[in-house]
Amino acid sequence: MSADASGLKRPRHPIPDFVESALTERGLRAAYEARPAYQQNDYIGWINQAKRQETKEKRLRQMLDELESGGVYMNMKHPASEKT
Repeated sequence: MSADASGLKRPRHPIPDFVESALTERGLRAAYEARPAYQQNDYIGWINQAKRQETKEKRLRQMLDELESGGVYMNMKHPASEKT
């Protein structure tokens, strides 16, 4: 398997419409796109793996909150994304 233009060596998860809408509504599209491709892909895969809609929504809220605050990725410190 070859890497795509983003440098990912694994398949890229398509962004579901409800995630696109949430990014737009919260004004976080640029923050999402500023994250490395692996983080974008991990977030989408993690949200989509949830079986229950309630869990998907909880994970989506976590992603949005992390993008908004910066400095956090999947509940871990991520200094590269800190907001100045």
